[in-house]
Amino acid sequence: MTATLTPSRRDMLKAAGALAVTTLPTGKALAQVTAPAQVTVPFSSGTERPKTEVPAQACDSHIHIFSTRFPASPHWKGQPVADSDVAAYRLFQQRIGTSRTVVVTPSTYGIDNRATLDGVAQLGASARAVVVVDLDVTEAELKDMAARGAVGIRVNFVTPQSWGVTTAERLEAMARKVHPLNWHVQVYMTGDQIADHAEVLARLPTPLVIDHLARLLPGQGPNHRAVPVVRKLLDGGRTWMKLSGAYLNTTSGPPAYADATEVARLFAKAAPERMVWGSDWPHRGEKHMPDDAGLFDLLAEWAPGEAARRRILVENPATLYGFGRS
Repeated sequence: MTATLTPSRRDMLKAAGALAVTTLPTGKALAQVTAPAQVTVPFSSGTERPKTEVPAQACDSHIHIFSTRFPASPHWKGQPVADSDVAAYRLFQQRIGTSRTVVVTPSTYGIDNRATLDGVAQLGASARAVVVVDLDVTEAELKDMAARGAVGIRVNFVTPQSWGVTTAERLEAMARKVHPLNWHVQVYMTGDQIADHAEVLARLPTPLVIDHLARLLPGQGPNHRAVPVVRKLLDGGRTWMKLSGAYLNTTSGPPAYADATEVARLFAKAAPERMVWGSDWPHRGEKHMPDDAGLFDLLAEWAPGEAARRRILVENPATLYGFGRS
């Protein structure tokens, strides 16, 4: 990563502090008030703001917070922890213009949710957490995390987990455990895994959130065997989709991500009332950092129309994550 993508921590803190004390006029999006024409953001290429209008209270429904104050889980053998913390993310918000955030515990931290919950505490009422827990988590521990902004759990079938292989039995057990809290279950699965677990996903007692456009194999897209499964889940009324991770679902690549765009349009048209958008910042594992303004502007291709985008960016996240509730 080049130096232009990683400003000094002093610069990040200074910019984040300036942003934090800004009072927003009613009805104004963050970017409309505070963002200069160009902002350099760590772990992101480009400096321009989005071309698409960003509504007030727009939510970035999928980010990860990393801090070297919190070490990686002992099971983790991948990319080491680097500071992509709240100070850095404030610069992202300044550039893109979103103001609400959902912080998701990454595989790097296993079942250690300290970095996530610390990030939510710093971000305040405009943030929620999706945490990762093991089968032995207690009711008291879940309630404590709920009081600190947690609204769901993530069950990951794709990347290494501290407990080893994720099974359907574990998924169902975890869903039963968090159901009394009215939490949702977010699953990170490949398209093939979604197809293989269709019956299990359909009978979960909780709302279901599917990560990253269902991770369909590039080249198959709408013809992948998981598509009818996802469509049936969406039609059932309790499944949500994260319109995120275009760069995880493409062979055609930026800036258009044509293959991922075809899939995103299909899902957004099927259930616009249960779509949310996420940046997936800080884009862990990517050799070439994507342009986050370009990723945001893809939403205009996926969901044409200002009303549709407001639904995806503001109204749907408010419903799913509880923004605005006392």
